[in-house]
Amino acid sequence: MYAVEALRLRNGIRDRYPDVLTPEALETIAALAPFDADRRALMRARIARRERRRRDREAIAFLPADATIGRTGIRVSDARAGRFAGSDIPADLQRQWIQGTGPSTRPRATTEDGIRNVAYALLSGADGWMFDGEDALGQVDTMSLEAQRNLKLAFEGRDVFMRTAEQVAGEMNAWGQGFLGRPIVGDWRAQLGFTTRIFRPRGLHLDDRHVGHATGAAMSASIVDLSLYLQNHRVLRDDGRSLVLYLPKIQTAEDAALWNDLLDAVERHLALPAGSVKAYVLVEQIEAAFQLMEIRAALGRHFVGFNTGRWDYINSVSDAQAWDPAFIHPNIDAITMTYGYMRVYEDRVRRAVNTPDADGRCALWQGGMEPNIPVGSPAGIEAGMKRAIAGAEREQREGASGKWVAHWKMVPIVRPVWETVGQANQLGRAFPALTYETADAENLRLLEPAPRTIRGARDLISVALQYGNAFERGYQAAALKPADFFGNDDVLYLMEDMATGEIRLSILWEWIHKGARLTAADRAAGVNEGDAFTADLCRRLVAEEYDKLHTASNRDVHDDSKATTLPIARAIVETYLQQPIKLPWYVDLLNIVLNVPHVESARARIERFAQTFAADGTRITENVDFQ
Repeated sequence: MYAVEALRLRNGIRDRYPDVLTPEALETIAALAPFDADRRALMRARIARRERRRRDREAIAFLPADATIGRTGIRVSDARAGRFAGSDIPADLQRQWIQGTGPSTRPRATTEDGIRNVAYALLSGADGWMFDGEDALGQVDTMSLEAQRNLKLAFEGRDVFMRTAEQVAGEMNAWGQGFLGRPIVGDWRAQLGFTTRIFRPRGLHLDDRHVGHATGAAMSASIVDLSLYLQNHRVLRDDGRSLVLYLPKIQTAEDAALWNDLLDAVERHLALPAGSVKAYVLVEQIEAAFQLMEIRAALGRHFVGFNTGRWDYINSVSDAQAWDPAFIHPNIDAITMTYGYMRVYEDRVRRAVNTPDADGRCALWQGGMEPNIPVGSPAGIEAGMKRAIAGAEREQREGASGKWVAHWKMVPIVRPVWETVGQANQLGRAFPALTYETADAENLRLLEPAPRTIRGARDLISVALQYGNAFERGYQAAALKPADFFGNDDVLYLMEDMATGEIRLSILWEWIHKGARLTAADRAAGVNEGDAFTADLCRRLVAEEYDKLHTASNRDVHDDSKATTLPIARAIVETYLQQPIKLPWYVDLLNIVLNVPHVESARARIERFAQTFAADGTRITENVDFQ
């Protein structure tokens, strides 16, 4: 039995967060802590698979039909045929036309300020809100604990939240009156009860920054987040609400089976009925697209649906194909959900959720993210909102039961697409059965001709630099656009999170290390159509884009970051791009320099990380400033 005494907490952290790190919460973490060894083994296996593919030039393939899913007794052929027990869809998940996403606090914020994020979410009119503990939640200082505190205060309806919610409702109505010609919140107290509460814990690949093992080893961030969030189980269930999670960064059905074991264990520990905790799975990894039915089967009675995100998935494809010199992406704006392998991936997801289980139950498909924000010139907003509505209409036609938005202002703009149709969901819609042939595997890697330009490279570089800067300041979700469009309100800011920073570096790495050829000339850059995108050219463009950010206004690049976190962001970009073997996670480099005040100190840590990974594939994921 793993005791609470076998946990290690950062000095003083429990004194600051006694309401979050309660005895019950620590007992839950301790109950799940034995699974951390299994988690570490799976992460080592990930790196080993990745290295084997690089070494042997091996493409991802479907599992053998006669294999057994790791950690389960389920045969692959049975999973694909639906011969497993799935989950009913709870009443509060039957209609999820629009789910919003965002963190439940702000960097270095007071409770009164940070909890505004929760108020915006629960007053937004979204059918569900995923409070993001992963890609959009900053990790500076104690943000992960403040996020849990805010959710607890909000769910319990404490005075600090209710006062804030009343104020926020007035602000939202003022915006609605000006933008839509009508208020968007009626009875604000009643509105707070409308939205289904959902939480995304951090992925299996990440370690927590404040809780560890007494041995000195780091603790899984997944275990900490799961344990802390589910301390809300009584207030949620007493209110007639489901316990719902979004599970990120799952690569294999064996990963899903570990999550299933964690969910079963936490239910037993908290004396919850079996299958109480429901889970969507974000299909963010190409390997998962090869094992969709197997993932459904491995999560069994917990599984309710898949989500088709864009940016993480593109990055995973780039990473999985890093070994293939012929696999080179075009400009990022060409890789839409209708592009090549993205179109195939989405189609496989919708077929997987509409394959019935042994009891005839299908699952939900939640469409991907709408990153637009209605802030800009009238022309820019009109064009951006037309794109957003067209994207929602396409996903609804294709079979999605709803989609994601990255800002509360988008809820009343996009939700009418589903209101017009009126269907609660599209469970059980007929699509062709999934097949597992060689052509199916090849189509999951399908590239189509598209531009690859200096303009595209500048966009990749500018946003990557800006994102790293935002992350180090605590904003893992940030409104960004390339520097050349600063001051141009016809080009809207997009809400960017970890994945959007990561994919930009992945594409640049491909262009440099695979000798990408540009598809158009650019006189200003001195290149011709067909020229290679070289490391020297990229270094020059990085310097130019960095200079633009350094001289940008405080609105776009905060002045107090220009001599602190912006140079660190540049050091990360340059180190990542120069590695001959592609690094697996951009977030590792960002995490290792959190709260480091000087670029030279940060550079030393960045170099140490790169050297350690190059030596034997070891990722430095623990908080090196734990004490």
